[in-house]
Amino acid sequence: MDQRLQHIVEHYDEMCIGTDEHFRFHCKQCGKCCINREDILLNPKDLYNISKELGLAPRDTIAQYCEVYLGQNSRIPIVRLKPRGSIKRCPLLRDRKCSVHNAKPTVCALFPLGRSIKLDAKETDPNAIERARIQYIINSIECGDRSEEHTVREWVESFGIPIHDNDFIAWQKALFSVRQQIVELEKMLPDKSMERVWSITYQALYLNYDIQEDFREQFQKNSDRLIDALEHLPALWKELSHE
Repeated sequence: MDQRLQHIVEHYDEMCIGTDEHFRFHCKQCGKCCINREDILLNPKDLYNISKELGLAPRDTIAQYCEVYLGQNSRIPIVRLKPRGSIKRCPLLRDRKCSVHNAKPTVCALFPLGRSIKLDAKETDPNAIERARIQYIINSIECGDRSEEHTVREWVESFGIPIHDNDFIAWQKALFSVRQQIVELEKMLPDKSMERVWSITYQALYLNYDIQEDFREQFQKNSDRLIDALEHLPALWKELSHE
């Protein structure tokens, strides 16, 4: 696990901050938060926005700027910006500035904040995500200065991101449901068949988008179809196995 992510896991509770709590930070556009980074993960909306900004299909954006790997815990394909050079700089950094500033990944727009939805480890109902509260954390600040004061709400909404972000909730709910199905499929399918499942999952969640059409409707359609297919696969596999 990346050191930044490991630190968050180990210190999560003490990093939490309320939506109307204050913090001090002023971005000086120095680019320091864009180097020594191996943890800039893209959700489907991030990939869609960046692709639209660059005028590329999502598949081509990934080919030029990203890498894909299987999440050790999530068990689904993960897309991240592939760091470059010895300083591990973001591939979208140009002259110390973001080349897709208007479509920067959510994790970058929120910095120095982060967010998550925390559920009980025993939770099995995907709908619990809709009932849960989005929790915000504040990361260690090693760049910029402290000349400005913000509330979490002000900072997040200044980037056009709602505090109660329905797109984020929909993504987390899809992740939860897909992971549930894949974990069960891993128990019964051979490796070669699972490779096909992961390929279909990757295609559905990240690639099947027309950047000229609305993202939300496409994502909901893609994720609903994927989850439905995964839910029916175990029964189909058992049926075929007994023929």
